[in-house]
Amino acid sequence: MIKAILTDIEGTTSSIQFVHQVLFPYAAQNLADFIRQQRGDDAVEVALRDVATDAKIDIADTGALIAQLLDWIAEDKKITALKSLQGMIWEYGYRNGDFQAHIYPDALEKLIAWHKQGLELYVYSSGSIHAQKLFFGFNEGGDLRYLFKNYFDTTSGAKRDWESYRRIQQQINLPVSEILFLSDIVEEVNAAAQAGMQTAWVQRESENVATHPQHQCVCSFADIQLTQ
Repeated sequence: MIKAILTDIEGTTSSIQFVHQVLFPYAAQNLADFIRQQRGDDAVEVALRDVATDAKIDIADTGALIAQLLDWIAEDKKITALKSLQGMIWEYGYRNGDFQAHIYPDALEKLIAWHKQGLELYVYSSGSIHAQKLFFGFNEGGDLRYLFKNYFDTTSGAKRDWESYRRIQQQINLPVSEILFLSDIVEEVNAAAQAGMQTAWVQRESENVATHPQHQCVCSFADIQLTQ
């Protein structure tokens, strides 16, 4: 019996277009000014030290750090330090009213219904935990942070690595078979299934939903079954 639901964001609860056409460009356009203005801030410096280490760049070379981060954004790299800095930039955009996060109506309806049913809801996204909370706090559906018990990001491991899901399961503290993971990326649901979780492969952009022997295969949250 499913007692907890762990969901991806991009392409699953929310539109890929919002992330790629609004959030990523906003971060890229504002990144250089943000870093130059915020050098010395503790959180920014922690992230920049990680960038410098990963890219073998002198921590004092602000221009080189900025160039590396912009390259990573263009390549859609899932690098924790980049995601942390993007989250800081997006916070300004959200609080300034520059945009609101998108959510599919069926996802909003089901998340609210599952919460009312007493299911524990969690998020696992490559975006930082800070960015996830902003996403659901400044959302078209309202402030949705109350729905989620906890959030997980790449500090728990890569999303295509089955061991990441075991680490998350240990923190959720429920039997792995009682957790349902939702994602639009088949490699992610494969990894979750390998860890023992129940899974649903959400195929929003598909005219014909592909089938898979290990996963529920749906195009909408409305089609997700909690009992098999």
